[in-house]
Amino acid sequence: MSRYNHLEVEQKWRLAWAQAGVYKAEPETSAKPKYYVLEMFPYPSGRIHVGHSRNYTMGDVVSRYKRAKGFNVLHPMGWDAFGLPAENAAIERKVHPGAWTHQNIDQMKAQIQKLGCDYDWDREIATCDPEYYEHQQRLFLAFWKQGLAYRRKAKVNWDPVDQTVLANEQVVDGKGWRSGATVETRELEQWMFKVTAYAEDLLEALKGLERWPDKVRLMQTNWIGKSQGAKIWWPIHSAPKELTGGHARDPIEVFTTRPDTLFGASFLAVAPDHPLTKTIAAFRPEVAAFMAECAALGTSEADIEKAEKKGVDLGITASHPFDPEWKLPVWAANFVLSTYGTGAIFGSPAGDQRDLDFANKYRLPFKPVVLPPGADAATHAITTEAFTDEGTIYNSGFLDGLSTKDAIARAIEELVRLDAGEATTTWRLRDWGVSRQRYWGCPIPVIYCAACGAVPVPDDRLPVRLPEDVSFDKPGNPLFHHATWKHCACPSCGGAAERETDTLDTFVDSSWYYARFTDAQNKAIPFDAKKAAYWLPVDQYVGGVEHAVLHLLYSRFFTRALRDCGFLGAISSPASGGRELLSSGEPFAGLFTQGMVVHETYKSEGGKWLAPEEIEKTETGAIELATKKPVTVGPIEKMSKSKKNVVDLDAFVDDFGADVVRWFVLSDSPPERDVEWTSTGAEGAWRFVGRVWSAVEAHGGPAPKPNAPPAPGCDAGDALALRQIAHRAVADVSGDIEGFRFNRAIARAYELVAAIRKHEASTDPAIVWARGEALRLMVQILSPFLPHLAEECWQVLGQDGFIVAAPWPEADAALTARDHVTLPIQVNGKRRGEITLAKGAAEAEARAAALAHPDVVPFLEGKSVSKVVVVPDRIVNIVVT
Repeated sequence: MSRYNHLEVEQKWRLAWAQAGVYKAEPETSAKPKYYVLEMFPYPSGRIHVGHSRNYTMGDVVSRYKRAKGFNVLHPMGWDAFGLPAENAAIERKVHPGAWTHQNIDQMKAQIQKLGCDYDWDREIATCDPEYYEHQQRLFLAFWKQGLAYRRKAKVNWDPVDQTVLANEQVVDGKGWRSGATVETRELEQWMFKVTAYAEDLLEALKGLERWPDKVRLMQTNWIGKSQGAKIWWPIHSAPKELTGGHARDPIEVFTTRPDTLFGASFLAVAPDHPLTKTIAAFRPEVAAFMAECAALGTSEADIEKAEKKGVDLGITASHPFDPEWKLPVWAANFVLSTYGTGAIFGSPAGDQRDLDFANKYRLPFKPVVLPPGADAATHAITTEAFTDEGTIYNSGFLDGLSTKDAIARAIEELVRLDAGEATTTWRLRDWGVSRQRYWGCPIPVIYCAACGAVPVPDDRLPVRLPEDVSFDKPGNPLFHHATWKHCACPSCGGAAERETDTLDTFVDSSWYYARFTDAQNKAIPFDAKKAAYWLPVDQYVGGVEHAVLHLLYSRFFTRALRDCGFLGAISSPASGGRELLSSGEPFAGLFTQGMVVHETYKSEGGKWLAPEEIEKTETGAIELATKKPVTVGPIEKMSKSKKNVVDLDAFVDDFGADVVRWFVLSDSPPERDVEWTSTGAEGAWRFVGRVWSAVEAHGGPAPKPNAPPAPGCDAGDALALRQIAHRAVADVSGDIEGFRFNRAIARAYELVAAIRKHEASTDPAIVWARGEALRLMVQILSPFLPHLAEECWQVLGQDGFIVAAPWPEADAALTARDHVTLPIQVNGKRRGEITLAKGAAEAEARAAALAHPDVVPFLEGKSVSKVVVVPDRIVNIVVT
C-alpha cells in the first residue's frame, strides 16, 4: 500500500475546489432551499492555533452536509477587525493599526484556508475597511433619525491608562482587560442605542428560539431582567440640617419585587451615586470618601457582587409606609446599583443574603417574616443564612398567614390604598453606550456646530474615514489630539465645526455583519433587502458561550432596528418560501455554543510558562528540553497564548494534515463540551486516516456507482451484513450531524471502517460488490469531516465529479430496519448491563433475561426484587430493597 501523502493531497484538492468555485453560493433565484451557516467571525490577533479550529470545523461539517443534501448554502468568512488590541500593538510595535491588522488577516486567512473549510471567499469582509464602516455609519444615522440613537450623560467604566470607556465584560476583577489598571466610574457624554425600546419583545421572542441552548436563553432572560413588583415612597422623617431645599426632602422611592417582606424591613440603602448620597457628600467628607471608594469598583455587576458589602450611614431616617411611627435608618451601600430600579432598596435581611450580610456587619436589628414550610414560628430564627424561598408570612400584621405570593398582591393593594406606592415593572436591561475614546474604530458620523448643534454627516460625504497620519504619542484618543482631522465645516451653515472624535464600540461592527454577508459587494447600500430576505435569518450560528449575552442581544436589537428603519422590510419572495423576513426580528434561527479545546499547562522551575514543544514527558512527570530540569505540569485549561499551552496549527497540519486536526477536535467529546488535546489522541486520528486510505487502496478497483443494482448474492450472508452496517451508518451519521452529535457520528464511522476491513481480503463477488458500496458510502459520510481524504478516495474509487458536489447518500430503508433492539438494564436507577432482544419481545421475556444477566445478578444477591418495570424496546428497570 502507498503511504497517504497529506501534504500533496490536501494542497491539490484545495486548489481544485477553488478553481472550480464549488463553494460559491448560488444566486437568490435558485430553486433550491437556502441554508445559511455562520461561525462567529474571528478577531485578527495573529496566528491561530489548534484550539481555534473546532469552531470553524463544526460550521464546515454542517455546511458540507447541507450542500450535499441539496441546499443552496451560504457559508461566508470575515474579520472583526477594529478594537483596542490593534491600537495597543501600534503603540508597542510602532506600526499603524491598519498595517498590523491586515498583516494578521493575511496570515490567519492562509491558516484557515489550510483547514479546507468551504467558505465563499468572494463575500469576505473586514470591519476596519471603509467599504464596510461606510455602511455602518449610514445605519447609525438612520438609527439616530428613528430615535434609536441618542446622546446623554451616562455612568461608564473608565480605564485611566488606555483612557477609554470599557464595556462591563472588559473589566476583569476591577481592572481593565488590556492595561490592568484599576477601573474608575465616570459620567461622560455618550452616544447610546435605545435597546430598551425592544425590552419586552427581546424577552418574549426568546420563547420561540427553540434551536438555541436553554442556558443561553436563560442568560439572556436574566440579562433583560424583567421584574414585577412595587414602587414604594418612604417619607424622610429626620435629616441633617444641611439637607434642605429643592428635592432634598422628597420621599425616597424604592423598587422591590418583595413587598411581602415589608414588615421585615431593617434599613433603607441608596446607591453610592444616588442624588441623596451626592447631596450629603457635599458636606460630609466620610460620605464623599465612600463614593470615591465605590467608584473604583467600576460598574461591573459581577465585581460589585463579589465585593465585601460596605456602607455609610447618611444620618437620615425614613418612615415605614405601613406605620408612620416606625423609623428606619438610611445608608449608602456599595451593592445598590443606580442602574437598577430606582437606585434605592429597603433591606429585609432575613429574606435576602446581601441585606443579611450588611445588617450583620453593621449590627442592624431585623426579624424574620417568612416562615419556611414545616418550621415553628416560636423557634424559627435567622442568623447568618437568609431564607429566600416561598413560605407563610408571619410577624407582619395584616399579612400574617398569607402565602408569599398572596402577600405580595395584598401588600401592593394596601400601598395603593395608602397612596404610599404603586404596582410597577422594571427592567435590568439598559441602553447600550456605544461611544469609545479610541482611534481604531468606526468614526461616529456626527459634526458639532456652535450654531446648529449636533449635525449628521450628509450621505454623499460618507464614509468619514480615519486619518492615516495618526500619532499615539499622547495619552488618550488620537482623534481628539489630531491637528486637523476633527476640524471641518458645518454641513448646515458652513461655519467652523468639529467632528465627533469618539468611535463606535466594536460590538456594533459584529451586530450586523451577518446581514452584510448576504450582499457583501454592494457599494451603494448596506445590503439589498431582497437578498437579505432570501438568506436571513442565519439557519445555524456557531460560536462560544462567552458571547451568549451581549453580542447575541445586540444582534437581536440590530435586526429589529434595521427592520424598523426600513433596511429589512417584511419582504416575501418565492425563493424564501413566501415567508416574511424576520417578522420576529430574530437574526439567528439556530445557535450552537461549542466547547473549547483544552491542554495541559507547563511551568519551568523559574515560573515561566512553557509550550508543549519545549517539554518532554517522562515516567515521573516532565522536563524542560532546554535545561533538562523538572517541569511543573499544571491544570488542563483552555488553549491560550498567554499560558503557551497551544499547539501550532501550521506545524501540526504540515506534520499530520488538516483532516487529522478536524477529525480529532470533533471526535473525543460531545461538541458542547471541552475536548482535551493529547498527542496520543491526535496520533490516533492520524492512524485512522491511514486505515481509511488502506481500505480504499486494498479494494483494488472502482466502487459501484450510486443506484447501481446489487450484484447477485448481496442479499444474504456476509455481503448482506456489510450492506446493512453501511446503510445504517449513513442513516445514523445523517441524524448525528443534524443533531450536532459529531462525536457519535465519528464513532459510527470507526465501526463502519472496522467492518469493511474485516472483508478486505475477500474475493467473493458479492462481498467485493458490497465492500465497494460500503467504501463509497464510507467516504461520502466522511467527506464533511475529512474532505481532502474523502475527495482523494472518491477519485480512486472511480466516482464522478467532486465528492463535495455529490448528493448525500440515501440509506436503503430495507437495509436499515433493525429486527433486534438493545435495552439497558438499570438496578435502582443505575445502569448495570444491557440485553439484545427481538424487536417487540414480550415483557416477560425481557424481565427474565434482565434478571438472569450475569452483570446484573451480583447486584441482586441478598436483596429482594420489589419491582421490574419493562418499557418495551426501551429499558428494563429493576427495583431492589
